[in-house]
Amino acid sequence: MFERIAENRIRDAMERGELDDLPGKGRPLVFEDDSFVPPDLRMAYKILKNAGFLPPELQATRDIQNTIDLLEDLEDEQERYRQVQKLNLLVTKANLLRKRPIAFEEQQVYYEKIVERVSVRKKRR
Repeated sequence: MFERIAENRIRDAMERGELDDLPGKGRPLVFEDDSFVPPDLRMAYKILKNAGFLPPELQATRDIQNTIDLLEDLEDEQERYRQVQKLNLLVTKANLLRKRPIAFEEQQVYYEKIVERVSVRKKRR
């Protein structure tokens, strides 16, 4: 019954033109997919998201991407090596949080990209 009343009011408002100037008119709606979040945690996650916090799994993924971006610009070999070690630690941590491996694209492609970015040269004495 409430659904029918709501539909009638929406239809009447549309006929009067009250909904013509809404922001985003003509664009698809973007729904947040929180179907993987347990129902009892959805409100808490939404509040944290609005405050700028991320769930630990997503924060770990963001940290990994930031480290990969940093690796692209580093030229100092020792610092690159340290960042690769940090990257390995972050991936391990993320895998433990997720209880399943991270699928970046494909593990082999990910490995090849990291190897391309890191080259270790022997020091000349």
